[in-house]
Amino acid sequence: MDSVTNTQNEKAGVDDLVACLRATGESTRVRLLALLKEGELTVKDLTSILGQSQPRISRHLKLLTEAGIIQRYPEGAWAYYRLGDTGSAAVARTILQHADGSDPTLAADRERLDSLRRSKAEEAAAYFASRAEFWDQERTLHVPEAAVEAAMRQALGSQPFDSFLDLGTGTGRLLELFQDQYRRGIGIDTSQSMLSVARANLAKVGVSHAQVRQGDIYALPIPPKSTDVAVIHQVLHYLEEPARALREAARTLRPGGRLLVVDFAPHDLEFLREKHAHRRLGFSHDQVARWLADANLDLVTQQDLCPEAHADEQLTVTLWLARDRRIVTDLPIADTTQEFA
Repeated sequence: MDSVTNTQNEKAGVDDLVACLRATGESTRVRLLALLKEGELTVKDLTSILGQSQPRISRHLKLLTEAGIIQRYPEGAWAYYRLGDTGSAAVARTILQHADGSDPTLAADRERLDSLRRSKAEEAAAYFASRAEFWDQERTLHVPEAAVEAAMRQALGSQPFDSFLDLGTGTGRLLELFQDQYRRGIGIDTSQSMLSVARANLAKVGVSHAQVRQGDIYALPIPPKSTDVAVIHQVLHYLEEPARALREAARTLRPGGRLLVVDFAPHDLEFLREKHAHRRLGFSHDQVARWLADANLDLVTQQDLCPEAHADEQLTVTLWLARDRRIVTDLPIADTTQEFA
């Protein structure tokens, strides 16, 4: 995967400007750019919206990619395209700012895009409906998700940050939850089905500054030192090598970057291993603290969200917040270095 570091403010040189103007100087390519400005799409999506052949659409996309205006992200047998972050892409964005949204051609394209998104949202709803019993059973075992999400927001504080990485993004919920704080977000998951759900969910709520990618949590397609905040939410208990995943997440952090881990405390609910594919039955404070230290991260704070005292067979959810130790500062950072309430 190409770097997700910030290049959106780069200026384009003369050669790049000429290449950009040449590449965009065709009606189908302008239509493609207007669509890709709204989010990432496949060749199949674009063929359906524009009503043109696959070879024709692929040729236009190839030219735009070679000009550095759009980016291509392979995902299994598919490939997703989106408007890039280079200087050439910035020129294309400027051109699109002058496009008349009421133009009949662009308006029709947008209507077909909206229809496509509705269809994908319905597919996502059907996917969840088929698995609702599985997820609902697990959710009843711990404090409500709203309480967990509130604790996560408190842990990371209210200050904005540039880049956000969600490992095991699943439905894309965390990209939605923190959309008001990050400038660029990316979610990684191994499942194409879940990525389809995430894309549909993000499109539904209008989150256009985040993207999702297929990837291996042990070998992330993310450059080193490129992430301000990374989150691993309810993922470690599915992994054979949790410590390895933490080290890989730490690799992506900028100096002083933060990693928030959310998972279960130790428990003895064996049916989660037998029926829900859990590899680990929770993690102790000391265990995760040791793994974080081995990954060159300093534990900032941890919090247990315990079930009600009278609840039977329920799980404690633990949050661990750690920081990359390559920066030492005496200046406090709001809401991130204090103990949780």
